[in-house]
Amino acid sequence: MELPILTGIYTDNGPDFRVSFPVNLVPTVQPCGISNSYLRSADGLIKLGDGPGIDRGGIEWLGVCYRVMGTKLVSIAADGTTTVLGDVGSGGQVTIVYDFERLAIASGGRLYYWNSTSGLQQVTDPDLGTVVDVTWIDGYFFTTDGEFLVVTDISNPFSVSPFKYASSEVDPDPVVAVIRLRNEVYAVNTSTIEVFDNIGGTLFPFQRIEGAQMQKGAVGTHAVTPFLGALAFVGGGRNEAPSIHIGANGETRKIATQEIDRILEGYTGQQLTQVIVEARNDKGYQHLYIHLPDRSLVYDHGASEALGTPVWFVLTTAISGYQQYRARNFVYCYDRWLVGDPQTTQHGYLDAKTSDHWGADVRWEFATSIVYNKGQGAIFHELELVALTGRVALGTDPTIGTSYSVDGETWSQDKRIRAGGIGNRLKRLVWLRQGAMRNWRVQRFQGDSQAHMSIARLEARLEPLAF
Repeated sequence: MELPILTGIYTDNGPDFRVSFPVNLVPTVQPCGISNSYLRSADGLIKLGDGPGIDRGGIEWLGVCYRVMGTKLVSIAADGTTTVLGDVGSGGQVTIVYDFERLAIASGGRLYYWNSTSGLQQVTDPDLGTVVDVTWIDGYFFTTDGEFLVVTDISNPFSVSPFKYASSEVDPDPVVAVIRLRNEVYAVNTSTIEVFDNIGGTLFPFQRIEGAQMQKGAVGTHAVTPFLGALAFVGGGRNEAPSIHIGANGETRKIATQEIDRILEGYTGQQLTQVIVEARNDKGYQHLYIHLPDRSLVYDHGASEALGTPVWFVLTTAISGYQQYRARNFVYCYDRWLVGDPQTTQHGYLDAKTSDHWGADVRWEFATSIVYNKGQGAIFHELELVALTGRVALGTDPTIGTSYSVDGETWSQDKRIRAGGIGNRLKRLVWLRQGAMRNWRVQRFQGDSQAHMSIARLEARLEPLAF
């Protein structure tokens, strides 16, 4: 019989069944004759070079990759060469946008412009105030200080008029982000989202679109991003627990499952304000990344639509347990996805030919749903993973293992087999004499990035029992 592998089940100290997501494995909906979907090893992280600090944000502009690393604005060439362009000061994650002539960088509450002619310049007009976030629309740089919405002068982006202020007034909740979407500005508050359209005029040139308001907001400045013509964000409405939503045209749709909500509950409110949400559309995948302190949750829109249920997986840079996923701020430039490292000065790119992270092995894991034989039990004579083997690095001899649980919380000893060396593409991954179950059982499989493979199917040969 075939056992499902896209999601698994486990339990914890509470009286609930919990869902386990694939770790460092990407669910892919693609009929192949063996199955209608499979798990493939997540892309590896390959180093290109080093910059002057940890990565804080990036963008592609006029065919060049720009990043803020440490306190420096830098450009990164196709070969990884880093050129320092100026100093934007300290702070956390930055926002980088551009108009026709310059980059704009919101860093540590300040606003900077850069172009190759004038270099890096800070906007010092006192009427600008603190810059929490910035976007660009219709010739204006549009910022917020958390209370007011501010636009620069259309003829002089260094000038701000105190008469060109507005506020987000549906709810007295702070503004945490401003984002351009479909040539409208979304003022993202902590409990609501308001939409503004450019109507011109001599004072504040934008007007609220009443019917477009959404009654949910985001937990932080970088916890929201454009995704498939809408906004995806971590947050909620007033007196609601944080979750993950997609919103557009005055409506929001929750994409988080109950398990995702439970994972979010494990973080403090302060930790969630630092969440970074970003999107990546590549090779048919439409992925939404939720970067948390010790892992990244990834929502696959295409797979979710195909299967009719939300599809999630987990990325982590760890050989055991969970640690921060060490890729941030995806920028598609020079025909590949460039990334930065939130912990070190290195930067690089995603590579599907490997699955290690910055040269270090990381784990992968997936589990099955509960195997149940109406309480009659069964003997597990054989388990076989049908997989693409032999795509490993030269000189490696990886192993993978399986264990099982009859209560969803404690696990048996890991039984390991060789996964096949380079070129061994006919290797069959089989475990024999895998014990018995009296009631129900969950199977778990684990390996590391040395075992670089795709897994199409799990077959089990069982003999029913009658107790």
